[in-house]
Amino acid sequence: MNLRVLFHNNCFDGACSASLFTRFHRDCIGTASSYDYKGLMHKAGPAFDEADFSGDENAIVDFKYSNSPKVTWWFDHHQSAFLSEEDRQHFELELQKSAVDPPKYVQPKKFFDPLYVSCTGYIADMTRDYYGYDTSDLRELIHWANIIDGAKFESAQAAVELVAPALQLMSVIESVNDSTFIPRLIPLLTSQPLLTTLQENFVQAELQPRLEKHQRDIALLRSRVSADRGVITFDITDQPTEGYSKFIPYYLLPEDVYVVGLSKSSFRTKISVGTNPWTTVPADHLANIAAICERYGGGGHARVGAISVPVDQHEEAVRIAAEVTAELKALGQKNVLPTDPA
Repeated sequence: MNLRVLFHNNCFDGACSASLFTRFHRDCIGTASSYDYKGLMHKAGPAFDEADFSGDENAIVDFKYSNSPKVTWWFDHHQSAFLSEEDRQHFELELQKSAVDPPKYVQPKKFFDPLYVSCTGYIADMTRDYYGYDTSDLRELIHWANIIDGAKFESAQAAVELVAPALQLMSVIESVNDSTFIPRLIPLLTSQPLLTTLQENFVQAELQPRLEKHQRDIALLRSRVSADRGVITFDITDQPTEGYSKFIPYYLLPEDVYVVGLSKSSFRTKISVGTNPWTTVPADHLANIAAICERYGGGGHARVGAISVPVDQHEEAVRIAAEVTAELKALGQKNVLPTDPA
């Protein structure tokens, strides 16, 4: 049997989640003779194509819910995990299949908890609690997945200057455009230390150009960012890019609280919305970014999210970005947030 694992593409936590799930399934379930991988991206329109579920069995990790009968396993921690109320109800019915009274009890295969920092950590805990799986040798991987996906960096400098091996791997994973790269990387993430993985020849071949691109991204954003009433804004849609570090704006303007950025890739215009992980504004005064993005068909977490607009609808993307910016500025003004001294 072939098991296809669908994961959040160009995402460190997505790749780590796919790797940890694969190892768990191989070691603990053992029904698959092979595994293959498909990266999924948030985009305007339907999140899934039924053709994506081509395995004899299919799993989704770190991505939205699908009610397809072809999907057997699902793990996610995003607040915006369900595309519709119908999907949420379908998931709840799936949970009911795991009866509480033995011998009817069936170990669950679909899991959701938006309070978890990373999907990798969530998979580790759920497979331990429900299947007795031991991931204690993967502490390094889980540690960095929590830091990176939860934006738990010590400082903006640590997030942007990319000294740690995990952060260098992150820089490649988040921007690589070769559809074969991450599937090739996934099995290595749980079979060897991150530094060893970083030193693989095929990883180094992608890393060095991306470190150079990272420096160009810093220079580009330095020339485009501005801030008003605690909100950093920028538009780099004239410089199509498949990925840049979302922490660069806070590195450049550390006193501000939110960011609304416009960027363009080959398949979408993206409105990135985020909260400065190092802000001193109390958590109960901060906006719920996922809730804001959901109103425009996007989603994410309470502190970071995104909205996708078709690549040919630039004016619509600009309009949405302006509305989100105005909402966050109003909140910033209410909380008397700092402004750009320039």
